[in-house]
Amino acid sequence: MDKKKIQKIEEASERAERQNVIDILLDENNKDPLVLVDGNGRQISFEQIAVIPFNNKIYCVLKPIDKIENINDDEAIVFYVHEEAGKEPVLMVEADEKVAMDVFDEYYNLLDEEDKKSKKKSSKK
Repeated sequence: MDKKKIQKIEEASERAERQNVIDILLDENNKDPLVLVDGNGRQISFEQIAVIPFNNKIYCVLKPIDKIENINDDEAIVFYVHEEAGKEPVLMVEADEKVAMDVFDEYYNLLDEEDKKSKKKSSKK
């Protein structure tokens, strides 16, 4: 990885440490990678694909930038926001495959709705 990319990831990581994960996820202007720390203390960079409110939880779809064992380059991972009273919210991988697939389905439904809206707007011009 080149020095500029490493520096950008480190800067994003420092911001993530100072900022609540929810604030980062909901910041529409954020184009920087989201840096998370796994159970082994390894920092892993992700590209944010979508934030999906679903079944009274906040989910996000993140695509790993860094290589993760058993995850293909074209795959994304569903996380949910875990909140405990008095603690900062954290992202957790959604382990229930059915729930993860439901979140992906909701994401695709939202994309379809956006596509229909933009086609409707362009046909009015």
